[in-house]
Amino acid sequence: MSKRVFDLLGALAGLALLAPVLLAIALWIKLDSRGPVLYRQQRVGRGGRLFTIYKFRSMSLRPVDGPQLTVGADPRVTRAGRFLRHYKLDELPQLWNVLEGSMSLVGPRPEVPRYVDCYPPDQRRVVLSVAPGITDWAAIRYKDENAILARAADPERAYVEAVLPVKLDYYVRYVRERSFWGDLRILAHTLAAIVR
Repeated sequence: MSKRVFDLLGALAGLALLAPVLLAIALWIKLDSRGPVLYRQQRVGRGGRLFTIYKFRSMSLRPVDGPQLTVGADPRVTRAGRFLRHYKLDELPQLWNVLEGSMSLVGPRPEVPRYVDCYPPDQRRVVLSVAPGITDWAAIRYKDENAILARAADPERAYVEAVLPVKLDYYVRYVRERSFWGDLRILAHTLAAIVR
């Protein structure tokens, strides 16, 4: 309950304080390329339930069944999108996900169903026992994930076989050791990583 109260207060404060920034980003996206301001995608949440995650659109319109990994200098990424992705500003609309209860400020990052299907059963049970988050230790470590995967001959295979197992270890450790002060540390490190 205390985590939910913290999430609500944090999301409300973030949306209120960042309202001018959110409006400016929305305007920039509309002027930069055709399409909606927000990008919506189905992700797997607590208990394996699907929910709609919100992001600022950072790519040109693409088929729904297109590649689900964005690697390196992907030509689908817009000019505004490159800046938003670099500073993780495309994730800001997820404060609304936190407000509605489908996400938390801190927790394992939610994945699309096809990658959740790759989770070993024991880790899947642990990871999906909590609400997914906007940030966690894995998100901090792999903040340049796209550049890492761009160096792989087969980016999706590299993600599933090399990156995802490490992320899952972080997720499981977070669930087992989570605390209020631990969440504050992760939020502080996230802000520091963005600033750097």
